[in-house]
This record gives sequence, C-alpha cells and structure tokens, in this order.
Amino acid sequence: MLDFATLKVIWWLLLGILLIGFAIMDGFDLGAGILLPFIARTDTERRVVINTIGPVWEGNQVWLILGGGAIFAAWPALYAASFSGFYLAMMLVLAALILRPVAFKFRSKLSNARWRASWDWALFAGGAVPTLVFGVAMGNLLRGVPFSYDDELRATYAFGLFDLLNPFSVFCGLVSVAMLTTHGAVYLAMKTDGVIAARARHISKLAALIWFALFALAGLWLSQSGYGLEIQHGALAGASPDPRAKSAVLSSGAWLVHYARWPVLMLVPGLGLLAPLLVAAWSGTQRRLVVFVISSLGIAGVIGSMGASLFPFLLPSSSDPSSSLTVWDASSSQRTLGIMLVAVAIFLPIVLAYTAWVYRVLRGPVTSAYIEANTDSSY
Repeated sequence: MLDFATLKVIWWLLLGILLIGFAIMDGFDLGAGILLPFIARTDTERRVVINTIGPVWEGNQVWLILGGGAIFAAWPALYAASFSGFYLAMMLVLAALILRPVAFKFRSKLSNARWRASWDWALFAGGAVPTLVFGVAMGNLLRGVPFSYDDELRATYAFGLFDLLNPFSVFCGLVSVAMLTTHGAVYLAMKTDGVIAARARHISKLAALIWFALFALAGLWLSQSGYGLEIQHGALAGASPDPRAKSAVLSSGAWLVHYARWPVLMLVPGLGLLAPLLVAAWSGTQRRLVVFVISSLGIAGVIGSMGASLFPFLLPSSSDPSSSLTVWDASSSQRTLGIMLVAVAIFLPIVLAYTAWVYRVLRGPVTSAYIEANTDSSY
C-alpha cells in the first residue's frame, strides 16, 4: 500500500479531476440552459437546443454525485463542515437542479406558448443558479469562511447565506457564469446548424472575451486583497486527524506563494487566460471540436488554479485559521483511501469508456428538420 501522505495527495488530485470533470461535462448543459431563452427564438429552435442536452444531462450530472461521494468518503471532515456551513446555498443549488428534469419532462406536454416559455425560464434558472453559486463558493474558499472547532471538535459557523454574497465571491460567481456560458455556446455551435449555430458562435466569442477579462480581474483582485493562510507548524502528513493540532495564521499573499516557489505552476492560470482568447479567435471557424476541447482546457485551468493556490488547504477558516481543514488533517484512514483507490482504478476507466461510447452514438448535430420529423419522440 502507498504511504499515507502519498494517498492523501492522490485523493486531492482525484477530487480536482472530478470537479473539473463536472465543470466540463455538466458545464456545457448548464451553459446551454443559460442561453436557451436568448439563443433560440422560435419553439422549434428552443426544442433543438433542449434536444442537444436532453439525452446527456443526467449522465453529465453523475460527475457532481461522484465529486460529492469522493468528499464524503475521502474527506469526511470537509464533507461535514461544507455541507453544514453551506447548507442554505446547497439547498438553493438543489432546488435549481430539481427544476431541470421537471422542465425537460413537462415542457412539451402542452403546446401553450406561455406554458413552454415558463419551463424555458425554469431551464435558464436551473443552469444559471448552480453556476453562480458554485463560483461564489470558490470565491469564499479564497477569502476563507468564519468557522471554528472547539476542544471537542464541534463546529461553529459564524456566517449565513447572505454573508457568502460578498463582492469578491460574487465576482468569482460572474467568472463562473461567463466561463460556462462560453462552454455552452461552444457546445451548441458544435451540436446545431444554421441560424442557431451562427448565434452560438457569435455568443461564444463575446462570452469568451468576458470570461478572459473577469478571470484576469479576479486574479488581480486576489493579488491585491491580502487573502491567504499559512501553516506555521503541526502539519506533518498523517500526524493527526485533528485540525486544531496545527497552527495556522492569516498571511497576506499566501495564495500566491506556490507560483513564486514553482513558476511552472503559472501555466495553470495561464491556460485559464489563454483558452478563452483562442475560443474567441477560432469561434468563427469550422474547427468546432477543437474549440470545444480548448474551452474544456480553459475550465481545467481555472479550477486547477484554485487548487494550486489553496494547497494544502481544503476549507480555510478566516476567523480561526488553525481550525482550517487541510489535505493532511481532514482525510479518511490510510486503509480507506487505499481501498477506494483500487475501486477508482477499476471503475473510472469503465465510466470513461461508456461515456465516450454514448457520445459517439449521439454524434452529429440536432437539426430543426429532425425535430419537426420526430415531434413525439423529441423533448
């Protein structure tokens, strides 16, 4: 069995991969939902957009379940703290996500225009709200959230839903919205034709430039903000499952230290900046799959920059830095991590192979002619 410290780092990387997988795979259908009321102007056009994501959104959302399951099994302290402290935000996301399957199923039950328009806006909310909240959550991780543990490891949370909506975190939420809107537009440009594809290419160019500008400004804001935590001592890998066994302090600029120490890490946020520029430059070409891959790499760069900045912190505390949860003190046992790693090695390739097969079967654009010829079997 691998040593405990190595297992912890591997599971930290796996958590990042699952989050990136969710943002890429579920991100394009969230983005398509955001664009639905604006990119499609007739009922047939809106059905085209819905049918590009209708067959795949459930499978894409499995990545979110996998990420939550990984946190529960590999990082139980993180699961308990985040799902308790962010409870109302989680419920808001859950309510929005529940709208999606309901809207998919009920929209075409009646031909009434107002009925269908209402469900179209429900799909918009089901895409926009989770996208914004996830970005706000990432912003709060960079700021740190006010929570602490007592001597018996009972957590106290000194914040509510509206406290999470601070200017920096809301700005990070806008980065998330711009990023996934771009990704959704790139996907629609690839999966549709005619006027919808033309609008999608135009929107992807504009949204990509907004993504670039907002992400660059967020990085500048972070560099000037003074946010950051630093571990002073007691953080030896596997030394203690008690987060209070370490000593941590607020340290201005600590989230940028890794980039100064290992300049090669600048490639990660650099990817998050370069990708939207390439998307904007190539959005009008026929290299649609290439543009989609570039958009996906940009998402990986944005989320990867979060991990590179925060490591080894998982949930920083702004009110009691020593209560912060880190890779070293928030994990499950060595045996648990080892057994789960074997399971991942067996089943993750199967999931990826099946996903690739599904998308191969569903390859090709969804057209208005197809929707009109298959009115009863399409969404």
